[in-house]
Amino acid sequence: MNLSRFDVLIGLLMMPVIFALPFLTQDDFYLNLATLVMIWSIFAVGFDFVFGSLGMVSFGHASFLGIGGYALAIVTQRFGLPFEAGVLAAIILAAFCAWVFSFFALRVSGIFFALVTLALSQLLYILADSKLREWTGGADGLPGVARPEILGIDFFSSLNFYWYVAAIFVLVMAAIAMVRSSPFGRVIRGIQQNEIRTQQLGYDTHRIKQITFLVSGAISGLAGALLGSLLMYVNPQMLHWSTSGDVIIMTLLGGAGTLWGPVAGVMIFEILKEWLSGWTPYWYGILGIIFILVTLYFPKGVLGEIQAFAGRIRRRGGKS
Repeated sequence: MNLSRFDVLIGLLMMPVIFALPFLTQDDFYLNLATLVMIWSIFAVGFDFVFGSLGMVSFGHASFLGIGGYALAIVTQRFGLPFEAGVLAAIILAAFCAWVFSFFALRVSGIFFALVTLALSQLLYILADSKLREWTGGADGLPGVARPEILGIDFFSSLNFYWYVAAIFVLVMAAIAMVRSSPFGRVIRGIQQNEIRTQQLGYDTHRIKQITFLVSGAISGLAGALLGSLLMYVNPQMLHWSTSGDVIIMTLLGGAGTLWGPVAGVMIFEILKEWLSGWTPYWYGILGIIFILVTLYFPKGVLGEIQAFAGRIRRRGGKS
């Protein structure tokens, strides 16, 4: 595996923080906030698999998140299947939905790609909000979403559920790191840099885009199931285009196309949201101003700029 030193360093710094947090505080608020950050981080790195690696702006990823949440709720409540079956259904259905989206959206590019994903996403939102009310609960949503049931452990405890999500978060980050550094990951970046040249090298770029979209949808579906389980509630807002907008902002804040940038963006977004929302009801407007400033002065995102700066320092050191 060929990871950059920066990615390895951030990973080595993150692991002790994740392990130590429950020993530093037993407060349910902070444990649930950290769990929420990890779940959104899984969603953001899944989204960035298309956005940062392929350079394609998708406004449809909220659909995969919402389908994941609803799949877990319906499979466990309607069919009485165990939590693990619900999570598996969330991943499979979200991946299938991503494949359907890619079938239509990949026929166009640029802003038209974004518009097609937005239209498909809003179609699912309307279905969940009204037409499929019997299954989705309409605007009221579905309460009482299940938590895991493993070896008699009480996962309704904030601490135990934190460890459960932390284990999945570490596995997802390790898997994403392996894929990004694999030959498949290099082909994806090659498509972003020059698709025609990648085709001339013999790669079926359309098929690779579809696979990337499918994997991204599966990861987003997993995040949706975990989010529904954390909140023990799902509603159509998970499918709304504004949820896709939030994950775009998070990814850009941290640094699109980097391994840890989306995670940093989620941390910045959620911490600012908690702090500003307790201060003023107009917190989203202030967050928008901060986003504009970051975009102007840190175009690669906060962590992306730090990584680029570290790279310049390393290259200067190598020349001297």
